[in-house]
This record gives sequence, structure tokens and C-alpha cells, in this order.
Amino acid sequence: MVKVLFVCTGNICRSPTAEGVFRKLVEERGLSHEIEIDSAGTGAWHINQAPDPRSQEAARRRGIDLSTQRARQVIPSDFNEFDYVLAMDEGNFDRLAGLCPSGFNSRLSLFLKFAPELGRREVPDPYYGGEDGFDVVLNLIEAASEGLLAEIRVRYL
Repeated sequence: MVKVLFVCTGNICRSPTAEGVFRKLVEERGLSHEIEIDSAGTGAWHINQAPDPRSQEAARRRGIDLSTQRARQVIPSDFNEFDYVLAMDEGNFDRLAGLCPSGFNSRLSLFLKFAPELGRREVPDPYYGGEDGFDVVLNLIEAASEGLLAEIRVRYL
């Protein structure tokens, strides 16, 4: 079983969206029994809350249901549990690097590493922006999800 953890700041916008998008992709490819998917935040502000309603609505328009997800905070043992710990931006990457136990650094990377064709390193936080920001996030996440799944298939499946 390959395990993937998506991480943003509060686990209510970008990382639950990534969890939902990647889960749908994995299910469509018939790989649910091979890949486990979760998300978390580096902060504790939204623990046990559902994803932001705007994230849920944007995802729902693309056939993705985020409503059952609940926010949690990342913990150091996640690095032992997950094969991929994927940060949405540099700030969260740095926070995760500070939590990462010695010997597990290779599991941590920026999520958009899997979509180099985009020419971007970070998935922007749509929380304080307009509605269109959530669609931008979905577009970036969909592209990186394809790249991530391609790597997992080559490395593990």
C-alpha cells in the first residue's frame, strides 16, 4: 500500500481538495486498493471542521465530494506512516521540514513538483481571495495529481 498525505495550512482548502481530486483519480483508475490518501494542516485552527464551503462547491462542480472530510493537524509520525508528504507551498514545506524526523526527508516535497509543465512551485491559498481562486487551485491540483499517480505507478505498482 502506497500512502499519500497532502498538507496545507489549515486543512480546509487546498489539502482536502487535493485529497478529493487524487482519491477520485485513483478510484477511476481502479487503484483504491493500492493507494491510501489523507490530508492534514500544519496549523490547528480548524481541527475537526469540514472543508471550506467554497472548496466543497468548486469540487462538487467537478464531481468531487469533500463533505465527509474533517481537518486534522499533521504530526511527526505522519512521516513514518506516509510515503509521500506533499506540501502545497514553501511555507508549509518549511514547517514540515522542521517536524520531519531524521531519515525521512525524502518523503517530503512540494506537490507541484509533479506538474513541472505548469512552471509553478506553489498551489496558492484561495482562502482570502475570490471564488475563481478555488477553480485555479483545482486546475493545478488536477495536473499535479496526474503526475503523482504516474510516478507512483512507475515506482510502486
